[in-house]
Amino acid sequence: MIATAHQDGTAQRAGVSAISPPPFAWRFTVQAHELARWRAEVADAVRLLGGDVEAVAAARLGVSELLGNVLRHVTDQRCRMEVSHEDAHVCVRVFDRSPDAPAVRAPRWDAAHGRGLWLVREMVATLGHTYTAGGKWVWFHVRVGTGSRDDKDTLR
Repeated sequence: MIATAHQDGTAQRAGVSAISPPPFAWRFTVQAHELARWRAEVADAVRLLGGDVEAVAAARLGVSELLGNVLRHVTDQRCRMEVSHEDAHVCVRVFDRSPDAPAVRAPRWDAAHGRGLWLVREMVATLGHTYTAGGKWVWFHVRVGTGSRDDKDTLR
């Protein structure tokens, strides 16, 4: 399926061809009061692409963190989010317009924040980022079907 989000928040879905865009893709401006909606959208997409309970939970946490980081650290909060099936994984990725690399730090357990990406990295198979013209993609992969993390990489 292809999901195309519109300004009013509705999505339109159609069949996928061999060279189609990701099965689920949205363009929107990140707003704090809509984070629960985006967690639910990603959870549904991961489930439809074969993710089990652990994959869905990791994806919900991951998208919360990625979108929360856009809210906290990016001036232009327009973004694109995609969910697609890649080999034995579901890939969730968010494009933002910041040139700054996401920071994964060892958590300070007495701090009020700063452990989100570290926790995501611990729960997913891979976590990384890719620079492009105008910003970057921050992405993670969750295993389909098993919830295991045997291919775990660190953020690059």
